[in-house]
Amino acid sequence: MTNKTTRRDMKRHALASATSLLLAGGLLAGCGGAEGETPATPDTEDTALKFDASAYTTVNVTVDGVATKVRQYRIVYVAKPIRMATTQTALGGASLTLTDPHAYQTMIVSVPESSVADEKTALYFAVNNSGWWASPVATTVTEGKAFVSTSNTDNIGAALKAGYIVVNVGTRSRGGARAEDGRWTGKAPAPVVDAKAAIRYLRLNDSRMPGSAERIVMNGTSGGGGLTAAVSASGNSADYLPFLADIGAAGVTGSGSSATSTLKDDVFAAVAYCPINNLGNADSGYEWEYNAVRTDTNTPALNGVAYSAGPQATASAALAAAFPAYVNSLGLKLADGSALTDASLRALVTAQLKAEIERQIAAGTPVPALGENFTVVQRGVPSTVPNDWLTLSGTGTTATVAAIDYPRFLKFVTTTIPLKTVVAFDAVGVTENKNATTGAWNISGETNLFGSESFQYANFTEWAWTNNAVEGDGSGVDDTGLSWSNYLTSSTSTLAQQLKLINPLAYLNTAADTAPHWYVRHGMIDRDTAFSMQLLLQHAIRNDPSVKTLDFKLNYLTGHSGNYDVQEAFAWIQARLAAANP
Repeated sequence: MTNKTTRRDMKRHALASATSLLLAGGLLAGCGGAEGETPATPDTEDTALKFDASAYTTVNVTVDGVATKVRQYRIVYVAKPIRMATTQTALGGASLTLTDPHAYQTMIVSVPESSVADEKTALYFAVNNSGWWASPVATTVTEGKAFVSTSNTDNIGAALKAGYIVVNVGTRSRGGARAEDGRWTGKAPAPVVDAKAAIRYLRLNDSRMPGSAERIVMNGTSGGGGLTAAVSASGNSADYLPFLADIGAAGVTGSGSSATSTLKDDVFAAVAYCPINNLGNADSGYEWEYNAVRTDTNTPALNGVAYSAGPQATASAALAAAFPAYVNSLGLKLADGSALTDASLRALVTAQLKAEIERQIAAGTPVPALGENFTVVQRGVPSTVPNDWLTLSGTGTTATVAAIDYPRFLKFVTTTIPLKTVVAFDAVGVTENKNATTGAWNISGETNLFGSESFQYANFTEWAWTNNAVEGDGSGVDDTGLSWSNYLTSSTSTLAQQLKLINPLAYLNTAADTAPHWYVRHGMIDRDTAFSMQLLLQHAIRNDPSVKTLDFKLNYLTGHSGNYDVQEAFAWIQARLAAANP
């Protein structure tokens, strides 16, 4: 940890010295942030990426009923964008028609007129990658839109009211993201690389654009939360430079292992909701969490075969058994300095639940006693669920949590929305995950985030790799003749690198320039990834010596969603910004 801090200080000292020399020579415009950089002799690609302040349209919106003019810029943020096919696949399998072949590598920058001359305001950098799905750029800052900054669900309205620059970013990723020439171009680490390229564009043009690229607040939900975590953990890592060079990202010269950088891609703060992260271990974590409570009632059938009658139960047990060794290999520490182990995890989740429930009680939220009913709203549908897991002590706003029955709590979580089937994340080609009518293998889970330009997917966990049942898909022992461990170390495989480059835990507590401020939320009834995975992320962030603040909660009776506590989140953002630069 000390070595990381030392390396970071040396890196920043060297950057500050170089910046001073450029300033002395009159080569660097000095607005938009204390360390805003523009290369002294920009290469051709950087010249092509110069921001044009006049190339905007005016969008008229209202914020809290007040007419507000917004300057809006649509920007391709790389010099060598990949031209995409007109027909893509959207989340859920629907066909998507692109009107702009570069929509996956474009950002829309919305600047309130009041902030045009503000060189210090924050950049609210929003990604939209639910399910880690490819995301063509889009924005809700549209003509005639009415925003309410005091709403708990209007994060864009809150950002505009605060005078922040809203940056909506498109990225390649899994699912569609097919190039015009037929290549699959959204494979890991494409979404992380694209987000970093957009950040580098903002850094390159910091002196020309409103706001400060030293005050980037990144926001995302679900897969977008995972993307936010991966980008925010891995700031300025050289691991990404070859990929950034391939697409003409700002500040990157050379290619392959010789690529170098004159710009940064770290961010000031991460706001991540239900981040689907650490995908290489997400399946084992999910089954470790839920294996003991899975039933035919809370686990859907696969290919018409019930959970207990098919391969799902066997797969769940095998995946769960692999998780403790992974957890214990991480070397994470608890607040008291002791080791975080698999034996610690359920107690950590329980402590988070206790803290959140008592926070709600103190705020006057009615929490049912044992035997009474919870009113739960999932995906807009309310339901009544008995409380058979939470015991309170006392009454009123001074009541406390006396006991939490954790197995019953997990069953409670699965009452309104069933668990994911087994395998949850690396599902393609295993456990009879087929269309019951056609017999075709379903492209479900995140398997198609991996693979190559030639193959639509690749299994990315040992169990799925070993049990792949599809001949000719380029994945598994059946096609490669290689065991999992041999495949990962094979000179022809890039899978180990792909897994690392999208995993925040691979960069937290390393020499990477991790974001100093983190706001992480996961819903108390969110079954889309395991609570244990979020607690590992929490402690990896907390263990990182470069992290100054972490606000982590399991939000009360909240399912898989984001930006539901806008007032709390923006108060946190504003406090962090004020403390950094009063």
